[in-house]
Amino acid sequence: MTAVDNLWFLATEARQAAEQVYHRFADRYDDFVEFRTTRTVSRDRFRTVAERIEAQGLPYGAHTLAYRPTGELLLVEQAAINTWVLPGGEVEPDESVREGARRELGEEAGIDVTYDGLGVLGEVRFRSDGHETWGVLPIFEGEADSTDLAVCDPDGEITDARWFDELPENTRDRSVLQEWRKKRFGE
Repeated sequence: MTAVDNLWFLATEARQAAEQVYHRFADRYDDFVEFRTTRTVSRDRFRTVAERIEAQGLPYGAHTLAYRPTGELLLVEQAAINTWVLPGGEVEPDESVREGARRELGEEAGIDVTYDGLGVLGEVRFRSDGHETWGVLPIFEGEADSTDLAVCDPDGEITDARWFDELPENTRDRSVLQEWRKKRFGE
């Protein structure tokens, strides 16, 4: 007996969920930077992200652009992949998207922010073995309430947190963050 592969159906359901989530953010917020990126992933990884997208519209959860009034941006280090990223992660079922971003910020950098709104709204497309779907990456912006950093990541993925005036070369989505800084601070 041959098992039926439902990956095409999962990809379709995920796309529909992403479309709804994207429009909710776009209708609620204005004046944010938009970007689109495409990633080719393994079949197993495609299934994982499609399941996350189907459940919440979000393949990577929610993130925060925490900044100081002087323009420095907070990044956290994922040492396993030698990359500086924005703090953030998966949203728990009982949280709003912004509550998840706030919780992740606290875990990964030990600070809180006063949120201004949505800084960036991303569309992340995934391809694998003839299948394609996409999900939403919401990145909220907020001014830091404190600047003393402390990494308390329960997942152990984040090994450092720092404020940057100049973004390191190994910053994920560096060009998007530079575009946001230019818009926000006129740099």
